[in-house]
Amino acid sequence: MNRKLTIGTRGSALALWQANYIKDRLQAIGVASELKIIKTQGDIVQHLRLDKLEGKGFFTKELEEELLSGQIDLAVHSHKDLPTVNPPGLTIAAVSEREDPAELLIIRKEAVDISQRISLKSKAKVGTSSNRRKAQLLSFRADLNFDDLRGNIQTRVQKLRDEKYDAIMLAKAGIERVEMDLSEFHVEAIPPIKIIPAPAQGVLAIQIRDSDQELFQILQPINDTAVQETIAVERKVLNLFDAGCHAPLGCYCRKHAGQYEVWTSVAEDNEEFPDRLFVRAESTEGLAQSIFDKFKKERELTKSVFITRDLDNDAYLSRFLKKHEIEVEGRSLIKIFPIIKHLDSFILKHVDWLFFGSKNAIDHFFRLEPFLMKKTKIAVLGQGSEQALRKYDRVADFSGDQIGVTVEEFAVEFAKIANGTKVVIPCAKESMNTVRNALSADTEVISIPIYETVQLEDVDKSNAEVLIFTSPSNVEAYFREHLLDPGQKVISIGTSTGKKFDEMGIPYVIPFSADEVGLAEAVFGLEL
Repeated sequence: MNRKLTIGTRGSALALWQANYIKDRLQAIGVASELKIIKTQGDIVQHLRLDKLEGKGFFTKELEEELLSGQIDLAVHSHKDLPTVNPPGLTIAAVSEREDPAELLIIRKEAVDISQRISLKSKAKVGTSSNRRKAQLLSFRADLNFDDLRGNIQTRVQKLRDEKYDAIMLAKAGIERVEMDLSEFHVEAIPPIKIIPAPAQGVLAIQIRDSDQELFQILQPINDTAVQETIAVERKVLNLFDAGCHAPLGCYCRKHAGQYEVWTSVAEDNEEFPDRLFVRAESTEGLAQSIFDKFKKERELTKSVFITRDLDNDAYLSRFLKKHEIEVEGRSLIKIFPIIKHLDSFILKHVDWLFFGSKNAIDHFFRLEPFLMKKTKIAVLGQGSEQALRKYDRVADFSGDQIGVTVEEFAVEFAKIANGTKVVIPCAKESMNTVRNALSADTEVISIPIYETVQLEDVDKSNAEVLIFTSPSNVEAYFREHLLDPGQKVISIGTSTGKKFDEMGIPYVIPFSADEVGLAEAVFGLEL
């Protein structure tokens, strides 16, 4: 190209970082460019909540007008700020690679309570301008209070320093891009499978005039086609709901092990308990439409659920079932008994890692009042175990929840950091050894059976439309005397429980995460 390009950008530190990043990418392929700073409605109007501003493109409209008038050659946007339909005459020519789309909860240290789900003290005040974040946070912690938060990243963090909030929530990608020092706060990264991000969060969009085909072709070497494919699903979902970037809608798509995995969260407003859906698909063709169809109000959900555990009325799954007026019957079909009454302190000496594969293992272990060395780290399989650990004022150092994988994949990832160390695994008698077997021969592994399960006799049959089984023992106890009724659906909390159904030839659904959020997603997604 024989001309110097003009890049339009907003003037915040984050926007300038993003524009300069694209400028450097262009320079690397031999294209010269310069920046032009443009103020948008969202920058100028700071006294209104974002969802009260008119239109859907209040961080992008002015940049697009300059692009259409030829004052700039391209505009760099945070892709999540863009409306799903380009103005006539404009197109997205390229997208960047995706930064981590996780959310950061930034907490003043005096407001931290790690025993809580999400490490915030009771009734804490959270600053956020996002209806999506508020709806999802309230689904986990109904006690939280919220206040609107406007301004650039630096302004928002300063408001937290000034104690106007107990915590604020920001996109991890933005914080990392400007390399902000948050060492004075407690910072908790919440993975995108837990708090589902805005469509295209963590991605930059390069917008040009669609008539500028020369520039389109020049930009293709810096276009990430894999990211383009996954965020197209997210933005199509947003488009089908006809929702703006501040609607209480989250959607996250990734390609994993050759399949597309999509999480979606939708609420009517920022105080409604959101519905969540998880789907897997071989192709993106028709994927967004199939997700949208699941959320249609006229779609019939199950009327009754049986689950093999007791449910707290305030638990996530209970609140989901109550919202949809689904009758629930919760009762365990097993009894759990401790095997040991005390732990040999020598076993726990110089332990590098503790691994817990279940909530029961955590509860029985900590009831023994173990003495743990300061260097001892804790790994847990998923969200349910992570939450159980918090009751004992401990936060997991490594969790399957953080990376969103199966038990087998978790074992491989855990082995990468635990091989060659001393690992103690408190567990059930006759538990599976998936994690143990993945560890190398030079790893000192000690399994400690600390509890056992005993199946109940004379288990009553359930007539519920959906049966949820939470352990292999519960499956054995139920099907010792009963069969499925025609039309009854089965949800298995995990692969070890699912193997029991494989043996019986019974079809079942496995939620992505073996906790109440995953179970709610599975119930919502069932086809009756």
